[in-house]
Amino acid sequence: MRAMWNGTVIAESDDTVVVEGNHYFPIGSVNADLLRDSSTRTTCPWKGVASYYSIEADGASNADAAWYYPEPKAAASQITGRVAFWKGVKVTP
Repeated sequence: MRAMWNGTVIAESDDTVVVEGNHYFPIGSVNADLLRDSSTRTTCPWKGVASYYSIEADGASNADAAWYYPEPKAAASQITGRVAFWKGVKVTP
């Protein structure tokens, strides 16, 4: 799977975990140089507290376009150490 935004590959991996239709990429497959920490947090009743990254690529910024669960609840343990994308990031095979 490949995650792209603004003509730039953000992540690429053959080892994604799909939860609720979202591909969670291993953090090691994500280009960390394109990620910026965000102060945004949200809570999912069964996954826990999500943290966000903004993406900066080719001179543009996409606020809170990536999220992860630093300490997911037991029911979501399979997404530990993984990042998912939205807000215009295209995830394709």
